[in-house]
Amino acid sequence: MRILALLLAGLTGCSAGESRLVARLVTPTDIALEWPAGDSTAGGTAGGTAGGVAGRVVEFATAERGPYTILEFLPPERRDYLHPDLIPETTFYYRVRPLHGPASGTVEVNLPDGDLPDGDLAAEGGQDWLEPRKRPGGPGTPGAAPTDLKATVKHANGIAFSWTDRSSDEDGYLLEVRPDGGPYRVAALLEPDVNAFGLITLPGEKRAAYRVRSFRYGTASNVVSRTTGALR
Repeated sequence: MRILALLLAGLTGCSAGESRLVARLVTPTDIALEWPAGDSTAGGTAGGTAGGVAGRVVEFATAERGPYTILEFLPPERRDYLHPDLIPETTFYYRVRPLHGPASGTVEVNLPDGDLPDGDLAAEGGQDWLEPRKRPGGPGTPGAAPTDLKATVKHANGIAFSWTDRSSDEDGYLLEVRPDGGPYRVAALLEPDVNAFGLITLPGEKRAAYRVRSFRYGTASNVVSRTTGALR
């Protein structure tokens, strides 16, 4: 999974939540995480409606207070995660955070046949369209969904997105993709106030739907840890 290399501030530390995250060492170097359906990270609806959970993010660290690194964004119905092939004899710390916030309307994109342009990821005009940009906008409203999502095909594997930032309190934006016949997944994590950037698509995304979500982090779960064993 691609995550744009723009991790948000506030990934260190952990506030106490009501959730009951559990970690098990299932092999000497594989750690399994589980959390119950009734805890504070598990409620809500798949669409991220008001008051619900739009998804959750699983994070790990090698020190209890971080810094924490994102492992994966998960849909709200998921209740488990496996972290495999870890460094032996090392302590790993985990937490799960819910994500709240509304999504924009969707846009459907059909890319032409072909691969990346030879020697260049960008179409004519350079690569500026790939960079996240913060275009001028209004003051915003707390909890408002992004609007006016547009997708411009740049080449056989490149799409330029833009939207109107209407939120005043987001922790960031998630670009979500639903390949033809599949569920939505997170394609990119973006900083607050970004409202334009370019995506290089993956195989299987020639035909896909996209939406963008302004999100806020909810209360983190309890922190759990396990120490991996020695290789035999």
